[in-house]
Amino acid sequence: MEQDQPLVRDVYPDLVAELTALLEAEGEHWLAISAWDVRLVGTCACTDGFCQSIRTADHPQGKPYGRGHRCVPLLSAEGMLNLDVLDGRIMFIEVLDRAPMRRSMPGTANDAKTDE
Repeated sequence: MEQDQPLVRDVYPDLVAELTALLEAEGEHWLAISAWDVRLVGTCACTDGFCQSIRTADHPQGKPYGRGHRCVPLLSAEGMLNLDVLDGRIMFIEVLDRAPMRRSMPGTANDAKTDE
């Protein structure tokens, strides 16, 4: 089902370029490569105006990721960027306190499945 979702790089190319560069700078080469192929599964279900976070894999809301999870904070020039990674797979891109992200494919993010 996730294969039907758009690639984040097609919707938010600037974000993926930034993620890739920041991950390379942190020595996270495999995550930098995988960031290129993550899919936009949905947007964060919170209603906070400062949040533009993206779900890149299905996971029950409010449930811990469990064993194999790690948080990867990135030193962004603007706001906060953090990744939730489970067994080497990017599950969630936390995007906080940043200017509105520019979409390359208008409306695509709104069409993606959101948390129930």
